[in-house]
Amino acid sequence: MTINTTDMEEMIIQCRDVCKSFGEKTALDHVSLDIPRGRIFGLLGPNGAGKTTLIRIINRITIPNSGSILFDGRPVTQEDVRRIGYLPEERGLYRKMRVGDQAMYFARLKGMSARDAAAELKKWFVKFGIESWWGRKVEELSKGMAQKVQFITTVVHRPSLLILDEPFSGFDPVNARLIRDEILKLKDDGATIVLSTHNMESVEELCDNIALINRSHVVISGGVNEIRHKYGSNHIELVYTASAPVETVPGSYRVLSDHDDSGRHTAVLAVDEASDKTDVLRQLVALPISINSYRELVPRMNDIFIKLVTEEE
Repeated sequence: MTINTTDMEEMIIQCRDVCKSFGEKTALDHVSLDIPRGRIFGLLGPNGAGKTTLIRIINRITIPNSGSILFDGRPVTQEDVRRIGYLPEERGLYRKMRVGDQAMYFARLKGMSARDAAAELKKWFVKFGIESWWGRKVEELSKGMAQKVQFITTVVHRPSLLILDEPFSGFDPVNARLIRDEILKLKDDGATIVLSTHNMESVEELCDNIALINRSHVVISGGVNEIRHKYGSNHIELVYTASAPVETVPGSYRVLSDHDDSGRHTAVLAVDEASDKTDVLRQLVALPISINSYRELVPRMNDIFIKLVTEEE
């Protein structure tokens, strides 16, 4: 199911009817989705759903059995891969190499000159507070520091497309915030970011669009806000002060619950489908109550994820 809010936007990646099998196991079953340029796109799904296979096909690590991947409107080439920064979930640094040598090696693989690579890497090392580790061996790094190095090597060549697979895994809250802020800066600078994660809070905080893959096919795709409202239940949370609880108004709303804390009430109202939420607010304003807040209750992405995956199973 697609909630299409991006018809007029330019797509950097278009997946068309992609199929991939490994022996008798189907990893991707006619997967089609669009990734808008300049957005943060969440690629979601339970373990084994096919997300990593799709990412590897976009990177030309794996070839599909059928279907196609378009990059900037044309079939993706090996040259296009240089414009992609890929941070895999399985972190892979050469433990016996020195940190600086390894970072330089990865930057040169992406086509950077030695001079440009050294200058850009040192800026990133200073920004992340690991400049003193340039000459150390990777095996001497903590897990968090090693992850910082790998993130830097992923973004140093300023790719137009970043694919980050569980980028916050293993980070403490302070460093997770650091990575989050850098992702937002990269987006502001024009990069498109594909974020593959199980962290639904990150999805709601960062992503503009998402696609949920389960059992090898796309279950739903579209804008995060549109999807959350689609799966909403037309409920309103009303916080108000009054000596008595509000009552149901037939044909407009039903009071589902009302918690009274010394005259401060928190109520959940179910708005009838034929009613307008603005009209309901007008009715409430006319009551002898003092309204503190009035907001639509929309489900969290975590709840939608669980609902859709459970229904599939």
